[in-house]
Amino acid sequence: MSSDPKLVAISVEKAAFTHELIAEGHVFTLNVVSREDRAIVRKFTKPVEVDAAANTMNEFPFHDGKTGAPILDQAVAFVEAEVRQSVDVGDHTLFIGEIVNAGFQQPEETEVLRMEDTRMNYGG
Repeated sequence: MSSDPKLVAISVEKAAFTHELIAEGHVFTLNVVSREDRAIVRKFTKPVEVDAAANTMNEFPFHDGKTGAPILDQAVAFVEAEVRQSVDVGDHTLFIGEIVNAGFQQPEETEVLRMEDTRMNYGG
């Protein structure tokens, strides 16, 4: 959304548990996954089951990022953000976050998942 400051935005359905977590914690992480990991998307269209002892979400390992928001261990890359503004957009909220951390966990040339790879139009 912006280069100075570095801003990114996500739109989250108000009924989603993720919405509650972002609204209360004021942070979020975008995890970019490999095209080879397209099955992961189906696991995250349902409510997330967290096993804190095993550090897994829906059986996928994660670690806490700089903000405390989860980063999937198998994500190609991630972007962590602190919420700077929330905009009500009907049944969703647009969370605008300032990027505070980002990085690659796999080689930069790894092909990443695109919406067209999922055969979905919208995940919720």
